[in-house]
Order: sequence, then C-alpha cells, then structure tokens
Amino acid sequence: MGSREIKSPESLQETPATSSSHQRKKLSVYFIESDNRRMALGRGYTGGTTPVNVHGKPIADLSKTGGWIAALFIFGNEMAERMAYFGLSVNMVTFMFYVMHKSFADSSNAVNNFLGISQASSVLGGFLADAYLGRYWTIAIFTTIYLAGLTGITLCATMKVFMPNQDNCDRISQLLGSCEPAKSWQMLYLYTVLYITGFGAAGIRPCVSSFGADQFDERSKDYKTHLDRFFNFFYLSVTVGAIVAFTLVVYIQMEHGWGSAFGALAIAMGISNMLFFIGTPLYRHRLPGGSPLTRVAQVLVAAFRKRHAAFSSSELIGLYEVPGKHSAIKGSGKIDHTDDFRCLDKAALELKEDVINPSPWKLCTVTQVEEVKTLVRLVPIPACTIMLNVILTEFLTLSVQQAYTMNTHMGKLKLPVTCMPVFPGLSIFLILSLYYSTFVPLCRRITGHPRGASQLQRVGIGLAVSILSVIWAGIFERYRRNYAISHGYEFSFLTAMPDLSAYWLLIQYCLIGIAEVFCIVGLLEFLYEEAPDAMKSIGSAYAALAGGLGCFAASILNSIIKSVTGNPKKGQPNWLAQNINTDTSTGLSRSMAMTMR
Repeated sequence: MGSREIKSPESLQETPATSSSHQRKKLSVYFIESDNRRMALGRGYTGGTTPVNVHGKPIADLSKTGGWIAALFIFGNEMAERMAYFGLSVNMVTFMFYVMHKSFADSSNAVNNFLGISQASSVLGGFLADAYLGRYWTIAIFTTIYLAGLTGITLCATMKVFMPNQDNCDRISQLLGSCEPAKSWQMLYLYTVLYITGFGAAGIRPCVSSFGADQFDERSKDYKTHLDRFFNFFYLSVTVGAIVAFTLVVYIQMEHGWGSAFGALAIAMGISNMLFFIGTPLYRHRLPGGSPLTRVAQVLVAAFRKRHAAFSSSELIGLYEVPGKHSAIKGSGKIDHTDDFRCLDKAALELKEDVINPSPWKLCTVTQVEEVKTLVRLVPIPACTIMLNVILTEFLTLSVQQAYTMNTHMGKLKLPVTCMPVFPGLSIFLILSLYYSTFVPLCRRITGHPRGASQLQRVGIGLAVSILSVIWAGIFERYRRNYAISHGYEFSFLTAMPDLSAYWLLIQYCLIGIAEVFCIVGLLEFLYEEAPDAMKSIGSAYAALAGGLGCFAASILNSIIKSVTGNPKKGQPNWLAQNINTDTSTGLSRSMAMTMR
C-alpha cells in the first residue's frame, strides 16, 4: 500500500466511520500509512532499514557480510568481557579482604557498588551508540578503556607500592581485622582503575548483543529463528566466559598470585579486541539516528505545549508524519500509531499554525511519539527482573562466605571456595545445550508456541524459579547455622565443618542458573525486538540497568540487615558479621544478662 495524505477532521465529518467517538479511539486515520512501517509492541516488523558498512555506505552484496561468521567474532569479544567481569566480581572481594585488608562486608558492598554502577551506566553506552557513534565504534572505544582499566588493576596487584604492608598478617589477623589497613591513596587508586574498568564495561554491554543481532537480515523468512538462536548462543558465550573466570582464573590466582590472575584477564581482553577488529570487514552496521534523548525531550515538550489542544479542534489538520516510505529518523522505519498514552499524541497534532516552519519542539512525527510510547511500555518488563538481579548479586558474594565454613572436597579433589560460583554457569551451559533438543519440543506440546515459549513466558519461568532458589537458600542457611552451633563451631568459624558438604549450595546455584538462562535470555531478545529501530542499544541497556539497580538494592539490603540485626554496644553481632556461625539470639541473651548484672 502506498502513502496517502494527512486528512483534516473537517473533511472526514461526513463519513460515519469518523464520528466523534471514532475520532477519540482511532486517530490513526489522520496520518500517512506506508509499506515500510514497524508495527507496535509485540507485532514484529513489516520493513526495516538498510545495513551499511563501517564507512556508512550501503552494502552491495549482503551475502558476503553478517550472518553467523560475523557473529562468532562478536561472541569472542563478549566471552572475554564476561570473563573479565566475573573474574573481577568473584576475585575482587577476596583481593580487597586478603590484600587490601578491608572487612568482608565492606569488600562485598564495594564490589556490589562497582557492579551496580557498571551496569546502571550502560544507558550512557546505549545512548552514545544510538545517537552518535554507532554500535561498532562504541564497542571499539570502550573495549580499549576496559583494557586500560584491567591493566591498572594488574599493576595494583603486582607492585607493592599499591598494597598495604603484608608483614605479620596471617589468616587469623586478617579475619579479626587487625592487619595494617590500606592507605587512603592506595584505595583511591584501586577504586579509580576499578571504575575505569566498569566504565568500559558500561559502553560494551548494551551494544554487543544488539550489534550481534544486527548481523541477521530481518527480511529473511528465517529471521525470527536466527534471532532466537543468536540470543541463546550469545548467552552461552557469556556463560563460557564466566566458567573460565571461576576456574582457570581462580587456579592462576592460587598458583601464581593476584597479579598473574588479573594479568590473564587483561591479556584475554587484548586478544578479544584484536579478533573483534579483524572481523571488521564482515560486520553489518546500522546508522546512528541522532540523539534519542533529544527526540524524547522534544515529544515531552511538544505534548506539554499543546496540552490544551483538543483532538476535535477545527484547527486540527491531523497527526503529523513525513510522506514517503522512510521516517524522519535516520536508521529507523516508521512505527504504526497506537491509541494508548493519548497525552503524548498531542506532540504530533498538526494545527494550522504549524504549517509554516514547524518547530521540532512543538510538532513531532507519529514515529517519534511512538518511540517514546514504546520506551515507556518496555519499562515494567526489566523492572520485574530487579529482584532476580538482587539474588544473583547476593549469591555471587555472600555464598562464598558460606562456603568458607563448609567442606569443599569432592572425593580427593578440594575445590577452592572462589570456584563455587562456577556451578550456576555449568547449569546454564547444560540447559542451553539441551534447550532445542529437550525444552523446546516439550514446551511446544504444552503451549503450542513454535519456539516452545514466548519471550515473556521465559522471563516468567525464570522469575518463578528464582523464587524457589532463594527459598531453598534461606532454608539451608538456617540449617547450616544451627548445625554449626549444635556441633561446636559457633566460635570456630575459621575451621571448615568436615561433615557438612559445601555442595548443598549447588541446589541454590543450579536453580538460580536455570532462572538466569530463562529470564535474562528471554529479556534480551524481547528488548531487542521491541525497541524502536534507532534505540536498540538503549533497549538492551534496560536489562543492564535492571542489573545495576539489583546490585545497588543488594548493597542497601546488606546495610539495612547490618544496622537492624546488630548492636555493637550490647555485644550483639549482625547477621552478616565476619563470623556467620554466631547465634545472634544467644549473643542477645548474653548482652541482656550482662545488662541486668
């Protein structure tokens, strides 16, 4: 269907189809329709934008670019980035504790804050990619920043000048907090290079999955299938990076020290950068569409300025849209009009006064308005995953503290405590390996969905399983602490309980792994498909933002628990004290008895 002119409501009043009630419900009769229009939330594409090469020129032969070969280079980059991210996540807590002599709780909170800022600031990376740089150049710049941060962390762990004095600081002194603390400038240096690393990750995270999905032709009949498989394999590469971080990097740290472990992360990141650049001729690119924040601001300002304009006004010409097949936004197809958030539609109301030199701060296109509507509609979905990210953060840090009090032997093999978080990764790897051969056919019989379950159904499954994981974690922690008290380990928390295996933690680890693979993969695919064409990276940043808010929420939760459950004046330890074997009720009874005396 070709395009047609915007009609005035005056010319439509004679037809029954455009009665006043119809005008209130179906404003779409007033704007141009075209064949190249992206449908509203949940209805996929009816057209798309032309991919270009790295120089911004149209690609003459698409068969020589993109596809799974290009995606492999992107998988490699993401694998190394996740390896560095998880390697820092699990090792930085113990590095701050054992080397920088911070308390375990303070170390956990510091790492949680680092993870939170790193993920929450992904919105900045998404903005730069969608507005100015494009996804390729954003990844290229921020991977270099990431590498610089990892190099700085390696120097911190290698050169003694950046570390406090380690003399007369045995394990008991470390756990009791009597070792010489790090100087303020040493911690400042560590935090600086740590946050440089986080800033680099923030630029990469929202772009890599979107850039990988850009390599597939949305006009292909197999596009949906390719996209579904891409996001599963993408998360598989994330998982492989995490497994390497929790095993090989931990092994390097134990055998060769902290400097070698962090240096290995820097070397891996450097190699992945090189491979990413080697794949440059194969990549398909999307042109940045200009500042999305400016477009959002224009819609809000224009809607506010026309807040008193009526949809049935005699001054109304119609809803404004540019003629032709393409939208006014570079790199974006047109978006079909929807009838919700009608207050925002006023930004697109074309009045007679707008005919001559309309200002973009007073008149916006329907596509521009629908971009804002879509961003608003998407918010509740990643918001539902914030608590899942709280659980993931707590498991990544506090479960390590649990494992220190338990037996980590597997037969004759003794696994390092910092290797314990590898088990969620192994469960994710197993599930993704069996996903298409087992889960999809089974669920297809139940749901009738061609891919087993829709994206939102997968998010829901993940959230349900995460609830089970935290229920089990609470039950087991109660059992573990009672076991420690009843068997005389209440004040011997430095000694692992030989008859209580740390592999009971595998249940909560595996459950959270299952939750993560269903929820996060489904969320990434959903956000990529539903985000406006010129805001794909910002859409992906929504998931990272939810992860960052989850990390901050975990830190706030820890602080609240420490302040509410502990009372140093009365000798009552908090639930997150160095000694997690302590019976807090006993401590309270003792303090009450001393007070009575």
